[in-house]
Amino acid sequence: MKIGLYFGTFNPIHIGHLIIANHMAEHADLDQVWMVVTPHNPLKKKATLLDDYHRLQMVYLATEDFPKIKPSDIEFKLSQPNYTVNTLAHLQEKYPDHEFSLIMGEDNLKSLHKWKNYEVILEHHDIYVYPRISAENENLTFKNHPKIHLIDAPVVEISSTDIRHNIKKSKNVQPLLPHKVWDYIDHNNFYKK
Repeated sequence: MKIGLYFGTFNPIHIGHLIIANHMAEHADLDQVWMVVTPHNPLKKKATLLDDYHRLQMVYLATEDFPKIKPSDIEFKLSQPNYTVNTLAHLQEKYPDHEFSLIMGEDNLKSLHKWKNYEVILEHHDIYVYPRISAENENLTFKNHPKIHLIDAPVVEISSTDIRHNIKKSKNVQPLLPHKVWDYIDHNNFYKK
């Protein structure tokens, strides 16, 4: 099985994440997309993150009606901070019959050369890249690399940060979230402080 790994803190998961994941599952040569909930991104303040299991639960709620999209807590069990190369090695060992690829935005592709052991990732894994408005087309060092696949996916510019800020200001963000995710956030009074 060919699995696309879509990493994120998903704090919270929103419809933009689902649009990209579903597009990749339906239009790239992937059998499934796993939404890998990252416990701690070295570039983000951990204090702003909801508890890992609440974020995983929201991903579960958001994806349960999409048979090709699955939540994954694989990084919860790995040492932190998480490095993609280590996660990929762990998954390949645990699921030797699967082929794992990465899903990322153009903005992340520009910084791929800064990732730990990025050469190893490119040697063994395909990378599916979706467009971002904020990404400048120049400086895409890896754009013509044989393992890089630029996918003509919808451009979605919805931000979890903006959603959190707007919830805090008592603004209506329901259209930006799957219904079950909004209910979970509202029921638990998340992001209001």
